[in-house]
Amino acid sequence: MKLLIATTNPGKLAEIRKFLSDVPLDLVSLKDVCITDSVEETGNTFEENAVLKARYYAKKSGLMTLADDGGFEIDALGGEPGIHSHRWVHKNRESTDAELIAYAFERMKDIPLTKRQAQLRLVLVLVSADGKVLATAEDKVRGIVPLAPSTARSEGFPYRSILFLPTIGKYYDQNIMTAEETDRYNHRKHAVERIKLYFQTLQS
Repeated sequence: MKLLIATTNPGKLAEIRKFLSDVPLDLVSLKDVCITDSVEETGNTFEENAVLKARYYAKKSGLMTLADDGGFEIDALGGEPGIHSHRWVHKNRESTDAELIAYAFERMKDIPLTKRQAQLRLVLVLVSADGKVLATAEDKVRGIVPLAPSTARSEGFPYRSILFLPTIGKYYDQNIMTAEETDRYNHRKHAVERIKLYFQTLQS
């Protein structure tokens, strides 16, 4: 059974492939099926955008498709940037990782450490080849925006450089966290685990 992982982010693709590696699926990427189109994300929520993307790429490919949408939510900024996480700096185009990190700290410069709570949240949507929603899953990881970003960078994941997890005293970055910590805190892994329940029902 083929499953299209509908993301243009290499880091997301690698993570989802890893987390689905124990499921008997033929995992294919947009590149594998020669799709270079992008879909306009007109939804008002992460779930709406994830459904839009999943249905668009399922129709283009004729394959069962998994898509996600998510972003960074800062409590003190009323949940910004939220669904605008990739276009927070420039409204007409995606911002670079460096721009997003710098802008976040500019917006947070007058906010005390006790009021810098934030979270990374995502929604995964699985649809059939004809666009029927088969399963959805949501997860988040909470922490704080520290006073300075991590010196480590994971390309395509700018907000992991600015989300600090006080419970382990580390930035939320797979290059810093141990394998055990990743298993415990990775919000994409937890969401994928819930999506995997759908495939388990097919095998039972």
